Amino acid sequence: MTSVAPDNRPLLSVVPDGNRHGSRSYLTCFFRCGNACDKPEPNPTDHAHIRDEITRAVGRRGVLAGGAAGAGALVVGSVLTGEAAAAPLAGDLRRKGVLGTAPFRPVVPNKRDAFTTATGFGHRVVMRWGDAVVSGAPRFDPYRQSVAAAEKQFGYNCDYVGFVPLGADAALLVVNHEYTDENLMFPAGVYTDDEIKRISMVNHGMSIVRLTRASTPGSWRRQELKKAPQNRRIHIRTRFKVTGPAAGDDRLKTTADPTGRVVLGTLNNCAGGMTPWGTVLSGEENFNQYFDKGASEFPAELADSYARYGITGTGTRGWGTVDPRFDLSVEPNEPHRFGWVVEVDPLEPRSTPVKHTMLGRFKHEGANVTVARNGKVVAYMGDDERGDYLYRFVSAKRFSDRKGAAARRHNKTLLTEGTLYVARLTGDGLEDDVHDGTGEWIPLCSDKRSFVDGMSVADVLLFTRLAADKVAPTKMDRPEDVEPNPVNGKVYAALTNNSNRGGSMAVDEANPLSSSMVRANLAAPLTPASGNRNGYVLEMTPTGRDHTARTFTWDLFLVCGDPEAPESYFGGFDKSKVSPISCPDNVAFDSLGNLWISTDGNVLGSNDGVFRVPVAGANRGQVQQFCTVPKGAEACGPLIADRDRSLFVAVQHPGEIAGATFEEPASTWPHTDDFPRPSVVVAYRDR
Repeated sequence: MTSVAPDNRPLLSVVPDGNRHGSRSYLTCFFRCGNACDKPEPNPTDHAHIRDEITRAVGRRGVLAGGAAGAGALVVGSVLTGEAAAAPLAGDLRRKGVLGTAPFRPVVPNKRDAFTTATGFGHRVVMRWGDAVVSGAPRFDPYRQSVAAAEKQFGYNCDYVGFVPLGADAALLVVNHEYTDENLMFPAGVYTDDEIKRISMVNHGMSIVRLTRASTPGSWRRQELKKAPQNRRIHIRTRFKVTGPAAGDDRLKTTADPTGRVVLGTLNNCAGGMTPWGTVLSGEENFNQYFDKGASEFPAELADSYARYGITGTGTRGWGTVDPRFDLSVEPNEPHRFGWVVEVDPLEPRSTPVKHTMLGRFKHEGANVTVARNGKVVAYMGDDERGDYLYRFVSAKRFSDRKGAAARRHNKTLLTEGTLYVARLTGDGLEDDVHDGTGEWIPLCSDKRSFVDGMSVADVLLFTRLAADKVAPTKMDRPEDVEPNPVNGKVYAALTNNSNRGGSMAVDEANPLSSSMVRANLAAPLTPASGNRNGYVLEMTPTGRDHTARTFTWDLFLVCGDPEAPESYFGGFDKSKVSPISCPDNVAFDSLGNLWISTDGNVLGSNDGVFRVPVAGANRGQVQQFCTVPKGAEACGPLIADRDRSLFVAVQHPGEIAGATFEEPASTWPHTDDFPRPSVVVAYRDR
């Protein structure tokens, strides 16, 4: 391989030192989303933001709940001491060994370079970046990386985790690979710039890995390759079939694909979800950053749609120099082929994954499906951008619960026909604190008819953001994971943060979250910072518990932050008995309906982690931290599996701290090498 000088490490020189938004490193913002927050807000409409409705809810709750006194007085280690720290759930919920019920003393906020679980629980690393996924994969060597090797190895920066049981002692692990950090992946002076780009391209995508049960209940390990026929790597060269009403549209056609029905690869896959028929849905998120302007201007007629999706032609990756489809002057339609929900069948390793146009095109965090009472399936989705929207899809056909291949083939068509909706939330001004507002799902289009003036069905699906703008939904603050709770029938949405609230995004004067309390480090006092820094968890209740209903009520379940901060709220639970939580990102549920939350970008001085929160009963809102991830890392997933005995967590971008390089890492987790490796971990009770 041709060498490059160490001081020519690609991209390194354009990333400044320090942090950006709270604790998030410049590196993370640069590599994950192309510094989206530095750019103008993509949504220029003047619809009401959910912050305007939250103002009333938070203000009322602040009076009812009292609020903690002495903000800034919290001392490190003082959170959750004594018996309250390990308070178990009530009644018969003390079944030993089950993650949803077992009492535990919450993990104390920390900055360790370790995956730290609550006392009594252990963990093991299941898969690391570079581990072999399919036969023929070479042993991982950071100095001998290649495209051919990466196509057979576990990709970089694992995010979503899915779990498909295969009998009592085996399962398939399905994992997204969201983005790459070339500074941490490649030794200086070993690879050319073009080699780095091509290898990085293949490190995106997904991995499917067969697991086998380990000796400790709840623990799993990867199966040896000769016994893992379902193992698969999905990458930038994998063929995807386009489904739904927009398939074949002229705006999906390219030189390589004049049909507009076949796409190579999937990009920036963030969260996802399992379907009732055993497939995995994965959301393509910050796809806009991969496209370059090239030698000439892109077509003027695409300027508005490009702008609404943050496509500027100044891609941070420079992939257009090694693959012309990422050059907008060569293939202006290529961006339209990303930003979809993709479906992969892990049980059929030779099947062609699909991109579902019926679920709309935007920056999908993920998609999560439930079966409504009438048998139709409903998928909930969030568009992860400042000021964008919540969506849902309702199928036209009904789910078949029969056994056999025919029923499964039928169910795999359910996401191709139906109706796509966007949410409008309204504060109802009630003073009884029962509901904080009402909402409605506004139809955008069905597979046969558009409900948006001046736009066809294909227009709505290809340019869903522009279609939604026309019907005045409610602007949200980075709606990320949106999932239905299988026990109580409610829907929970993680609204991660918005550091610009009160700045470029004006707020009402009465809005208590135009300023948030943060910590510079664990030993520092709480201090005010502009904007919504710690995020919320929104709880939505469909009318009549019917997921196909057009209306719902909504409730601000958590106003995240430090329990000592006056603005924080924990479902009405005693604030002196909860863990601090900042920047909720992904959510999951155990078999009892408890909410599990992973965080990304903690601004309270600690590493990110995973938290358990009951949503009902006397312990509703009792946030307890179950684990923390290593320095510079984000907690992704999470997933509760194996009869609540296993918690899977994807540890993404360990050591992604400004100034870190392959030679001078800020973390070496999981401590199997002298450089960090993003990995999937399973936690379980070990005593």
